[in-house]
Amino acid sequence: MRVITQHRLGGPEVLTVVDAPEPRPLPTEVLVRVKAIGLNPLEARLRAGEFPLIGPPPFTLGWDISGVVDQAPQTWRFRPGDEVFGMPLFPRAANAYAEVVSAPALHLAHKPASLSYAEAAALPLVGLTAWQGLVDLAGVREGDRVLVHGGGGGVGHVAIQIAKALGAHVITTAGRGKRAFVEGCGADEVIDYTSVDFTEAVHDIDVVLDTIGGDTAERSLEVLRRGGHLVTAVAEEDTELAATYEAAGRHFSGIAVDPDPVALRSLAALVEEGSLRVHVQKTFPFAHAAEAHRLLDHGHLQGKLVLTV
Repeated sequence: MRVITQHRLGGPEVLTVVDAPEPRPLPTEVLVRVKAIGLNPLEARLRAGEFPLIGPPPFTLGWDISGVVDQAPQTWRFRPGDEVFGMPLFPRAANAYAEVVSAPALHLAHKPASLSYAEAAALPLVGLTAWQGLVDLAGVREGDRVLVHGGGGGVGHVAIQIAKALGAHVITTAGRGKRAFVEGCGADEVIDYTSVDFTEAVHDIDVVLDTIGGDTAERSLEVLRRGGHLVTAVAEEDTELAATYEAAGRHFSGIAVDPDPVALRSLAALVEEGSLRVHVQKTFPFAHAAEAHRLLDHGHLQGKLVLTV
């Protein structure tokens, strides 16, 4: 099989397509013939060596996959021929930039028929982050006022749709060029962060989901009602900021996403009922991973990038 690997840290040019033996599934694992691979900004940071989540090179990046089960020894969850998607093993290396992946059956779900393989591969990491943040941590309910920072990005555009499905009034920050996009995702109000200070535009927010970082999490304290909740996917280890929130009578939670079969099936159910779609900005052939990473490095994406196999 072909695998995209790297033997040194650096720019997109370090990604190399090589031949490798197919993995062998362990009991309770399935062998997946990969059809598409979702790319995430985290992978660009790992490629460049910004932090050693999966150790030093050589390594193979990637977690988000969709494909077809080829082998399913000693598991009742799937059969050969099943179409699946998921985010196996995160944050341990899943070696998902590959034509074949061995994954725990518990970390996968049946692919919704209405999603293409590319769309299904784009959903797991961003969808699970949004679901775990809004549902599991913040407990968003009907009528809540939810502010999603970065609504045009991968996590953000999915979070808008999940919050709307929960019955929330959703406000989001986004650049002027993404206004129509986030409104199409269901945003009730859009704040153009390039010209408007969100702390002056909104107040009495029940839940803030931060996907931006910087001072966004700190300044979000000003817009939360007493008892409100900040969930951040960026400043999750900022203990000083957490203490500031608690002292002000607000809740602070950091979200570090993990594989979650219940949430994955819940995302699939939202897709099947027509309440959730994931936007794929662009797809790239498998061998063009370096080209895809150049766009990933550029940032300011609208939705997700995907490799097709």
